[in-house]
Amino acid sequence: METIDVDRSDAAYRAWLKDAVRKVQADANRSADTHLLRFPLPERWGIDLYLKDESTHPTGSLKHRLARSLFLYGLCNGWIRPGKPVIEASSGSTAVSEAYFAKLIGVPFIAVMPRTTSPEKCRLIEFHGGQCHFVDDSMKMYEESAALAAETGGHYMDQFTYAERATDWRGNNNIAESIYQQLKLERYPEPAWIVATAGTGGTSATIARYVHYMQYDTRICVPDPENSCFFDGWTRGDASATSDCGSRIEGIGRPRMEPSFLPGAIDRMMKVPDAASVAAVRALEAAIGRKAGGSTGTGLWSALKIISEMVAAGRTGSVVTLLCDPGDRYLDKYYSDAWLAEQGLDIAPYTKAIDAFLANGVWPE
Repeated sequence: METIDVDRSDAAYRAWLKDAVRKVQADANRSADTHLLRFPLPERWGIDLYLKDESTHPTGSLKHRLARSLFLYGLCNGWIRPGKPVIEASSGSTAVSEAYFAKLIGVPFIAVMPRTTSPEKCRLIEFHGGQCHFVDDSMKMYEESAALAAETGGHYMDQFTYAERATDWRGNNNIAESIYQQLKLERYPEPAWIVATAGTGGTSATIARYVHYMQYDTRICVPDPENSCFFDGWTRGDASATSDCGSRIEGIGRPRMEPSFLPGAIDRMMKVPDAASVAAVRALEAAIGRKAGGSTGTGLWSALKIISEMVAAGRTGSVVTLLCDPGDRYLDKYYSDAWLAEQGLDIAPYTKAIDAFLANGVWPE
């Protein structure tokens, strides 16, 4: 019987691929690690709170790491091709970072996003050469992205499926390994808790897997905003949980249980009111002089609550949360009193709670 042999080797494509992978890896090679900032707490507590400042990436957010990993994953799998668009369903920051990498390797980029996405994020996507494609219903983002990929012959990146598998969770300078390296000379180098909010769930999955792999005792907490189904799905063990509207806290919370969210890997979840998230992010500015996005506030509120439990129990140690992106993207939202009034959000009780806790160490009932 004759051997049937089909050889699809393409020298021009392989040369393009090698150059594209080199460019993405070079971006990581020339980027310094992000800072680990300290949030001031009373010295008598014997507790240190750190924020991993992911806003210092070239595209200004935690999603720069994810976008780099997704591009390498898509390129090495042969999914991203020269001249064909990369398409992503995104509420903003991932799309900004993916637009950057698409421009870096010279392919078109289309972001499919809710019409409510902040104008500043849309401007940044377009600044990096991307195109914004809006949908009125956030649940339609997935099918619209897949349809655009089929129509154009492009690649639907699908961060919500591939985020947890595109990143090397065993190390390779992922965010978890970076945190532990930066804590090596601190008085509590192994944190009691790491608090990581979830959009895709990829960051919490990476951190949790690394902690388990390295046999640390650190616990992982994932705070969830209003109008997100992650908390309900996690507490009920319901992989089909959904929410009927989108999150007001951009970048985190989802209307469905995403494939990249790994409920079994994490230890704890909190449902955080949106007003508490905004109060916390404003308290952050008062404490360290830095504006950050709403998702940072969601994580900070939960970290402070965990610290209050440690104070009450007389335990010392460290807690780490994330500064996900800069607040200048949200001046018309989380830093706007008019927007708060429009949304019916009263942050005063939560601001008072944070101030009282930092003053006397007691978390208000």
